[in-house]
Amino acid sequence: MNPKVDFYFNKEGQWQETIKLLRTIILDCGLLEELKWGVPCYSFPTSTGKQKSNIVLIHVFKEYCAILFFKGVLLKDAKGILIQQTENVQSARQIRFTSIRDVVKLKTILKAYIYEAIEVEKAGLKVDLKKTTAFSMPEEFQNKLKKMPALKTAFNGLTPGRQRAYLLYFSAAKQSKTRESRVEKSVQQILKGKGLDD
Repeated sequence: MNPKVDFYFNKEGQWQETIKLLRTIILDCGLLEELKWGVPCYSFPTSTGKQKSNIVLIHVFKEYCAILFFKGVLLKDAKGILIQQTENVQSARQIRFTSIRDVVKLKTILKAYIYEAIEVEKAGLKVDLKKTTAFSMPEEFQNKLKKMPALKTAFNGLTPGRQRAYLLYFSAAKQSKTRESRVEKSVQQILKGKGLDD
């Protein structure tokens, strides 16, 4: 257990007992605990020992808490319990819990899924992600890129994941006016080389 992560499990909330049990199960699989993106993240060292591979994280929502497998799409999911959070999530998959009983019932299965995720990482398997070009670029953003070459350069310099996040965010708006507003509000963030949520 990493003391820097303790606060996450000690704060008030309806899922505290459930996520404490999830923490114990995950750590029992020999993973390292760190705080990433403001949530407990579990990884194991690569064969070189220099970097770590993220395996799972714990996160809470209003209606449920969950563990998220970074490369969940590559797991066999023999029990059919993995959930794709939204249609745009390509790699990660969740297992959701609405009570501590759910976790107790699935303890053995959870460990099996975690060990399988570790094996996926050890084997060096990669998720075949859709290229950014496969995502539609709203006309409002295309027009802005034409008017501002610096914006186009900055956007092209972003990681593919950040590019996709912006494109999905812009495209999600149904009205052109809303898309224009979203593009306008994002210009400075893109010029700074930052992602949508950075």
